[in-house]
Amino acid sequence: MAASSFFLLGAPLLTLAAAAFGFAARGRPSRLVLGMIEAAALATIAIAAAAIFMLARDGATTGTLGALTGAQGIGLSARLDVVSATMLMLVSFIGWVVLRYAATYLDGESGHGRFMGWLGVTLAMVMLLVTAGNLVQLVLAWIATSLALHRLLLFYPDRIAARRAARKKFVTARAADVALIGAAALLIRAYAETDIGAIAAAADLSIAAAGLIALAAMLKSAQFPLHGWLTEVMEAPTPVSALLHAGVINAGGFLLIRFADVMLLAPGVLAILVMVGGFTALFGGLVMLTQPAVKTSLAWSTVAQMGFMIMQCGLALFPLALLHIVAHSLYKAHSFLASGGAVHRIAAARRPGPVAVPRPRAVGRAFLAALAIYAAIGALFGFADKSPQALALGAILIFGVAYLLAQGLADAAPRPLTRRMIGYALIASLAYFGLHALALDLTAGTLPAAPPPGALEWTLIVLAVASFGLVAVAQAMFPLWAHHPAAAGLRVHLANGLYANAVHDRLLGGWRLRMRAAE
Repeated sequence: MAASSFFLLGAPLLTLAAAAFGFAARGRPSRLVLGMIEAAALATIAIAAAAIFMLARDGATTGTLGALTGAQGIGLSARLDVVSATMLMLVSFIGWVVLRYAATYLDGESGHGRFMGWLGVTLAMVMLLVTAGNLVQLVLAWIATSLALHRLLLFYPDRIAARRAARKKFVTARAADVALIGAAALLIRAYAETDIGAIAAAADLSIAAAGLIALAAMLKSAQFPLHGWLTEVMEAPTPVSALLHAGVINAGGFLLIRFADVMLLAPGVLAILVMVGGFTALFGGLVMLTQPAVKTSLAWSTVAQMGFMIMQCGLALFPLALLHIVAHSLYKAHSFLASGGAVHRIAAARRPGPVAVPRPRAVGRAFLAALAIYAAIGALFGFADKSPQALALGAILIFGVAYLLAQGLADAAPRPLTRRMIGYALIASLAYFGLHALALDLTAGTLPAAPPPGALEWTLIVLAVASFGLVAVAQAMFPLWAHHPAAAGLRVHLANGLYANAVHDRLLGGWRLRMRAAE
């Protein structure tokens, strides 16, 4: 086995050792035990950093310890490339932060040691998933991650809401498991190979396998209409909400990125990802605005961001999807862990004065100004080497800046606010093109570039840009008609997530009743 690939396995093994320390403590772990857990977590960050150095020095490698199982291709395996190195560093860093936070957060809880143990097991399984070099390990780690998370969701088993969320997550996860197992079986049959690198290099048309991979990814990443469990995990301890962003909830995006070469051969499947992901992003974003609780609002924001990630993969922008996973995971893990302090700071803050409400003319000027800034910055970086999909994605992102810019261009807005909003638009455009170039450069040779769009792709691009643009305009102008009775009714329906989660609860409850009757 290549030394650099073998080195990666040290991270999950150390994390499992940390988990063993937690389980051994049983009740309330001592400071020594908590210190050993944190030391193991810090060591995984060092391993991830060393892996990045080895990747830069030696290039991508894959190795398999088939001797552990007696069968070549199904032993412990590690693939070192840009995707695995990036994800391992992300998971290791967030894992360390969550373990350190949980050591204090659950201090005094009778099940503190058990919780730390299952945190460690979940992180170790995610590490095995993102570094997997063969299909068998990937599938087993995918399943094991979900089962370990299930134990964390039921840390407070007496809470009815926690049991309901865990039950919905369990059923959805098993469906995702079946889809991934089916996809792996089709890939092994088609290529007579379990090595993921070899499959990517020899990718050939396999619509059924691509479809099952997409289905598994959408189920794993809480896409509409099976997103409800994610918005209900607030009954679990706060560290679990942050842990979800360490390669758990975004494992669907990782799966699509890992099999990007296979997915490109199925444009119809990619089109479904664009439609489902785009709708989930819009839906989750709108519902998020109606939620009064901070953590619930953050959960709906994650639903929206996972939809955006899936849409990026559907547009074949896999390097940008990887960048999105990193940025969103760091931001959202911090947001959940800091949510309690945010509530206190907002409550103690001085109440603002009257809000500047932009008129339709100001909204129009804001969107034109944002697009002009985007076009100017894009011209500096050069449009020639940017795919239409990437340019469309940038336009969608700039719509969010245009919403902020509209506040600054309102008639009653103070000049400092206007200048600040223009500055945000400039920074957002510079960041998008700059990070886009960086992502493409780092993933060149590992992830495929977006292919030239055909008629179907152009239709989806136009539809996506128009949809996000219309929603952004409606959101900017919402204060003008917020007091209309229709707006009040819409707010109620959105606050309840258009009742999709209620339908899911009813179907799942009926299924359970039928199962009990059959018994």
